[in-house]
Amino acid sequence: MPKHVRRALREIYDRMAAHFGPTHWWPGDSPFEIAVGAILVQNTAWTNVEKAIANLKRAKKLSPRVILESDDDTLHELLRPSGYFRVKSIRLRAFCKHLLTRYDGDMAKMAERPLDELRPELLSIAGVGPETADDILLYACEKPVFVIDAYTRRMLTRHGLADDRATYEELRALFERNVDNDLHTFKEYHGLIVYTGKDFCRRGPKCESCPLAPMLKRGQPKL
Repeated sequence: MPKHVRRALREIYDRMAAHFGPTHWWPGDSPFEIAVGAILVQNTAWTNVEKAIANLKRAKKLSPRVILESDDDTLHELLRPSGYFRVKSIRLRAFCKHLLTRYDGDMAKMAERPLDELRPELLSIAGVGPETADDILLYACEKPVFVIDAYTRRMLTRHGLADDRATYEELRALFERNVDNDLHTFKEYHGLIVYTGKDFCRRGPKCESCPLAPMLKRGQPKL
């Protein structure tokens, strides 16, 4: 089974890369902006996050200290495009408070922490779950962890590489055991999954035009 999974994951990567080319995912002009995006993208599309981040930039509030100093009404209005803006305001402030308290607001200082210490630390922040923590670790802190999102789970299930009941940590381990432990590869693989999921592997799949279509087993249901 491991060899089969390793070959399949390699083929998936190669087919997506041939179709899309380099993705340069994750969008963001700074590690802090990337971390903000990771929090705001919870339960929404990235296009909505872009609008909220643009609001923060226009208002000159894209810094941990200024976000903490902003009143609720102002922050809510800036984050409104991302959805669940009241909850996300609380979560964003919790992250900013942690960053300021522990690292004087410096993402580079945070990134100096070893992965095995930083990941549990991020998970201890209210509103930061495994996917958000791993987004921050991989893209803002340059740590080699694989991010599992809804697109990844859907793709693995449809291609018979994972059970739909598998936990987040089981799926993360699946990739980290079977894909080269390389920061660039992890970033690019996740970016390619995002592109493929957005364009093809939707809830209502567009398998016929997907670059992974040749890998689908004959007669396999389109879930």
